[in-house]
Amino acid sequence: MQYVQANENNRYLLAIVMTVGLAGLLFGYDTAVISGAEQHVQKYLINSIGLGSFAHGFTVSSAHIGCIIGGLISGLLANKLGRKKTLILAGFLFFFSALGSAYPEMFFFTKGDASFSLLIAFNTYRIIGGIGIGIGAAIAPMYISEISPEQSRGKYVAVYTISIGIGQLSVYTVNLLIASAQTTAWVSDIGWRYMFASEMIPALLFLSLLFFVPETPRYLVFNNEIQKASSILERVHNSKERASQIISEIKKTIFNKTSQKARLFSYGGLVIFVGVAVHIFQPLIGINVIMYYAPRIFESMGVGQIASMFQTVIVGIVNVIFMTLALKFVDSLGRKPLLMVGSIGCAISLFLVAILGSMNVFGIITLVSILLYVACFQLTWGVVTWIVVSEVFPNKIRGKAVALASVLHWIANLAASSMFPMLNDAFGPASFTIYGGLCVLSVFFIWKFLPETKGKKLEEIEEIWSKRPVENQRFQNIK
Repeated sequence: MQYVQANENNRYLLAIVMTVGLAGLLFGYDTAVISGAEQHVQKYLINSIGLGSFAHGFTVSSAHIGCIIGGLISGLLANKLGRKKTLILAGFLFFFSALGSAYPEMFFFTKGDASFSLLIAFNTYRIIGGIGIGIGAAIAPMYISEISPEQSRGKYVAVYTISIGIGQLSVYTVNLLIASAQTTAWVSDIGWRYMFASEMIPALLFLSLLFFVPETPRYLVFNNEIQKASSILERVHNSKERASQIISEIKKTIFNKTSQKARLFSYGGLVIFVGVAVHIFQPLIGINVIMYYAPRIFESMGVGQIASMFQTVIVGIVNVIFMTLALKFVDSLGRKPLLMVGSIGCAISLFLVAILGSMNVFGIITLVSILLYVACFQLTWGVVTWIVVSEVFPNKIRGKAVALASVLHWIANLAASSMFPMLNDAFGPASFTIYGGLCVLSVFFIWKFLPETKGKKLEEIEEIWSKRPVENQRFQNIK
């Protein structure tokens, strides 16, 4: 088939992508806010009632339980409510979680009277926010992938991932400003609450702007709203003929004889294995250990609390810079080479941190090693993972498959981040070798199993899997 070449409506598309990308900003904000507050929450809610490192690790990571729930229900919600309404629901969850985390006593407890029940309430609010993250992390990249032209889909999904970094940098800066505004005693009493409450501002902005974006064309076609889908595609591509071609392609993949009965493994196990494994590897190679515990890690190097939070802001800056640089490469170099190079760079950095720490060598060289890890990760895995997961699954199983990948991603995230305090207590800096080893393993996985998806329409990617009969699926056959 000869395809009509048309210039995309960059201004219209960018407005939509930046609005939906706020889900990424809230993802980064909500997950990273705990880095500035965790030591004060530990004093108020954990140490004061005699609990130890397990409770500490669980409380820092409890939002991931919500992420698992959010990922589990995201596909069902996206298919029943639509992508847009599902994102609106996520926005409400972000707002309510921020309010409750800032003041967990608001319904049933007295401020200053710490108890196990209050700790449960705090973690419940964090879990509610996690549900919002899990929904947003699954649906926002899916939304962007479904509305973007294939030649620029990578860079537009990358806008979402850059927003995660901007959210993390924003909250690191807010945490630093709050922590340096008053005494440490004030931060332990009141300041940490302001850190959580500050998330209500971007949550309200996200909710307000979502009402002005359309539903995705592929969801509209699935629900037989052809005219609406065509109108959106015409605006995106600046071409009525191109919109008609895309509508025909979507209909072909959705309304064929088997589409209504499509099950998760309709294309065999390989596509599910690959998409899920990419999503699982991302947290297992250690990024959230750095992002959640950065101030504590830097304090262990001998710097003060404010200085450690300032260094965390530096991490956030490096985060955003290298996420932005990834825009130059995702649609030129491709997904597969970037992931392999990123894994190698992350492994080297983590092994270096472990060796230096075990030798009690701290200071600028250790900081540089950590920054090198962050740069390697965000240039590659931090951006490319979300692109691959949003595009690798065929149309008719995408909702279910993305939901499964999201659930297992957040389970891996919970395991990696909640275990770090205990691993650190047991092994000290040597614990970073575990994450480095997983980086090495990920290199072999990407080389062996991941197909290149750059520059392919979603319907073309589907053909990669549909050409392989279910009974002849062999993991080793993918090139």
